Amino acid sequence: MNLLKKITAFLVCTLFYSLSFASGPYVPPAKVSHPDGKVTVFLMGDSTMAEKDLSGGNPERGWGMMLPNFLDSTVRVINYAQNGRSTKSFIDRGLWKKVMEGMKAGDYVFVEFGHNDSKKSDTTRYAAPWGAFQDNLRLFVRTALEKGVHPVLLTPVARRYFDSAGVFNDHCHGDYPAAMKQVAKEFGVPLIDMTAKTNEWLRALGDSASRQYFMWIPAGTCVACPEGKRDNTHTKANGARKECELVCEGIGEQLPELAKHLVKYDIVVSQDGHGDYMTVQEAVNAVPDYAHNHITRIFIHNGVYHERVTIPHNKFRIFIQGESEDGTIITYGRAATQLWEEGYPVGTSGSATMYIHSDYVTLQDLTVENSAGDGHKVGQAVAVHVHGSKIFFNRCRFLGNQDTFYAYGKDNKFYVKDCYIEGTTDFIFGFSQALFENCEIHSKDNSFVTAASTLPGREYGFVFKDCRLTAGPGVTRCYLGRPWKHGAQSVFINCWLGPHIRPEGWSKWNDTDNHKYAYFAEYGSYGPGASPETRAGWSHQLGKKDLEKYTYEKLVTGDDGWDPYDNR
Repeated sequence: MNLLKKITAFLVCTLFYSLSFASGPYVPPAKVSHPDGKVTVFLMGDSTMAEKDLSGGNPERGWGMMLPNFLDSTVRVINYAQNGRSTKSFIDRGLWKKVMEGMKAGDYVFVEFGHNDSKKSDTTRYAAPWGAFQDNLRLFVRTALEKGVHPVLLTPVARRYFDSAGVFNDHCHGDYPAAMKQVAKEFGVPLIDMTAKTNEWLRALGDSASRQYFMWIPAGTCVACPEGKRDNTHTKANGARKECELVCEGIGEQLPELAKHLVKYDIVVSQDGHGDYMTVQEAVNAVPDYAHNHITRIFIHNGVYHERVTIPHNKFRIFIQGESEDGTIITYGRAATQLWEEGYPVGTSGSATMYIHSDYVTLQDLTVENSAGDGHKVGQAVAVHVHGSKIFFNRCRFLGNQDTFYAYGKDNKFYVKDCYIEGTTDFIFGFSQALFENCEIHSKDNSFVTAASTLPGREYGFVFKDCRLTAGPGVTRCYLGRPWKHGAQSVFINCWLGPHIRPEGWSKWNDTDNHKYAYFAEYGSYGPGASPETRAGWSHQLGKKDLEKYTYEKLVTGDDGWDPYDNR
């Protein structure tokens, strides 16, 4: 009897298709340019795809929450999926109407249902696989095509069903995947077989190993579910990421135009729960130890992250990408004069917002700030403390007052490109070899820009090339630098100097003789603060031939062949 029903249903839908689409097979909509340059991906589905209420530390995530992390900024994702929805209730509750009203030619609509359509006891949701379920899918597909939109069908993600012997059940959705595949074939539209992909994933993991990806929560560990939970359908962040990776795999296989916009980060940070972690430190902690070949890529969404971040020596080869230079902000307010809980002073080295102890680290498009306040009141307050070597800062901002940027490593080198660094006193200081290129160095008080402490005998200290030295209102008397230790080196090449730079340019370190053992030099300085004829007598003006010593190849590439743009 069931076989007869299936045959009858197939003949009916075939007749329906031939009458409705006699004009020929599916032709993908033409590529359309939107006024804002963005294409929209609409998500239609159930709780496995949907947004979640994260109150009480709820760890549940739908894979649709993760999808924006895998697409570049020219693609927006609008997630209309909801907990408990079936094709029927999605229509009845007006969600389909909202999707229809928002769709424009060239957009995509991803449709994933099946979990709730199968609930025969619930008349508000049930849609028979070879009947109403297919009819509803045809409605979605036909309407999208009429609007010039790309419909994409996705079979439902698998449930984590293992029997007592650990054997995986890969038929938990009955006929629904097959029914959806038939509709996709009728219209010739793309289908991502998420049932098959997630079945394969879970089967390979096995019973015990797969639990970590689902809502298996021990009692007493989560405010949102204090009594604990064993849920084999809904995923935590790591499970949602994996399902989203499988969706993107399908995009690569089925949707070549959209696949051009795929991006891949190993870890995503988002304060609103749309990532792998909600804090930067959690992301750093998740980086593999001692990764000798792989660069771990971390993306941080815009937000103000009030935390101290430490990158320890065993977490190297990390690329940290902010969403935007002035929108992704890591900030903390610790200062040298404050006390630890044990009662002793924090000190300069203890005050930093970010510590980089490892090698081969890149920071790009983000801000690191120490918000402790005026150095006259709180003392030194470091934004970034750089201990590791081969560190690349690209398009970053470092905000603070006294001692903003601490080049702590005594035998390291790093490269600072297109960055903004501000402060009051000695706000770029320390031992390291560093090239600052095309940066803005902004003085907030009448004081000293640099305080190098280059170790005696080292070939390079701080080198500034093509930088702009600017100042805030009322700041009129600043020195390029002073020697913190014997051997201090600071060199400025082709830099624009604002009127706040004093005619003598350089200062001694109080009553010491450090300046006698320092090497402070300039070449090609210009702007109102450039005054080679009045510079301190113990400083140097370089000749053109001297520039051969200060090339990118010698300062950055070096004998070890370091490439900051492939920082491994």
